[in-house]
Amino acid sequence: MSRIGKSIITVPAGVTITQNEGVVTVKGPKGELSQTLTGGITFEQNGEEITVSRQDESKESKALHGLYRALINNMIVGTTEGWSKKLELVGVGYRASNQGNRLELALGFSHGIVLDLPKEIVVTTETEKGKNPIITLTSHDKQLIGMVAAKIRSFRKPEPYKGKGVRFVGENVRRKAGKSA
Repeated sequence: MSRIGKSIITVPAGVTITQNEGVVTVKGPKGELSQTLTGGITFEQNGEEITVSRQDESKESKALHGLYRALINNMIVGTTEGWSKKLELVGVGYRASNQGNRLELALGFSHGIVLDLPKEIVVTTETEKGKNPIITLTSHDKQLIGMVAAKIRSFRKPEPYKGKGVRFVGENVRRKAGKSA
């Protein structure tokens, strides 16, 4: 049995979980999320504990067992505490600013990049003299925040020679030696 799939999820106070025709819906103080269960995965709630189980021992249902348990747990954590990701802009002249959910980036191109973010995501930008600008994304949906952070990072990935680009805070960039004279 899957180690992740067989672990029990505890539901904190203030969170309601409902299941209707294979769709699990989680409502909490920060929002509402839903996920469709497929592949013979069943969901049982006993008081404040949730158990995810599978019907057979096929390879597909073994893979989906741990996946759906993790997705349901991420929905519960997101609707109670929320998720956040921080991106750092490393490079001379790289800037970030926002007005509401509109993010404007200057990443060394001839034009600025303007990105309209979904309404579920709250963006803040920090610019301090002598430090790299930092973009903070917060939301209740872990999948959505990961996709948006990956999109922002894809505009200018960190390059291996000088390390310039958009990176996650704390990410290690493998550096290469330059041309030797």
